[in-house]
Amino acid sequence: MVLFHSMGSVSLYTFLAVVALLALGTFSNPIRVAYSFVRQLVTSRMYLLHVAMVVFILFLNSVEMKIEQRMTYNYDFTGVIYSFEKGFVAGVQSLFENPVLTVILGFMYIVVFQSLLLSSLGIYSFEGRYRMFYATCYAIMINYLVAIPFYLFFPVNEVWSYDTSVRFIMLDVFPSFETQYRALSGLDNCFPSLHTSISVTLAVLAIRSGNKRWAWFTGISAVLIIFAIFYMGIHWLSDMLAGTVLGLLASAAGLKLSAYTASRNTLADSKATSKLVKQPAYDTKRSPEV
Repeated sequence: MVLFHSMGSVSLYTFLAVVALLALGTFSNPIRVAYSFVRQLVTSRMYLLHVAMVVFILFLNSVEMKIEQRMTYNYDFTGVIYSFEKGFVAGVQSLFENPVLTVILGFMYIVVFQSLLLSSLGIYSFEGRYRMFYATCYAIMINYLVAIPFYLFFPVNEVWSYDTSVRFIMLDVFPSFETQYRALSGLDNCFPSLHTSISVTLAVLAIRSGNKRWAWFTGISAVLIIFAIFYMGIHWLSDMLAGTVLGLLASAAGLKLSAYTASRNTLADSKATSKLVKQPAYDTKRSPEV
């Protein structure tokens, strides 16, 4: 079954998924949640700065692929990875391949993955969990900043392109993947797996946030997305293990950095409030007119 005919259909599904996830994560009207997020961007320079930094890092990831095309560095570490893992991914495919599972996992890999990030920012903003908002921003940036050098200097090709016993199942649900989506994900940008690291990051932060519904959903989603990277024939076991470690470290670092940012914002807010309280509405020392 073909789910995605173009990036337009991916965008539509993503929009609908974000709306549903905002409602699930907050039990509130998604429009209210979106409005709260936009209002924070408009009224808080710190919010806007962090979102802008995340957008910049995502842009930097696309620039990385252009830089890679111009590099004369020709090493390929795919054979090294294959020598350790052999037919692991092929075994997963032969054991689990099923048309219904293909649709579910294709949707998880393409749509739910990116919807989780967008929804997390909206949910934490709406609930006033500002530390978790900043932690998410920092952790995403750390994931990409650590992964990009590996993509440049430790290239590993996707499993299906190297192991002839592995099929690229993604084409069953997204036939134009190579022409429509490939620009967002280089063929040799495998180690570490960002689908794994970011999914783990979002799950860990959701658990720490105290929002149990969101923690359960992101945790289950992380498991399905990680399984999807093997099922679709994209990532090696080594990619997943490295991605898991990266996700755990990035989430821990994000929480540390966000504690500092949140404390500074609280201090700034308290100072601003104290100034307003201390400022009299009129001059009480002024002598009354005779």
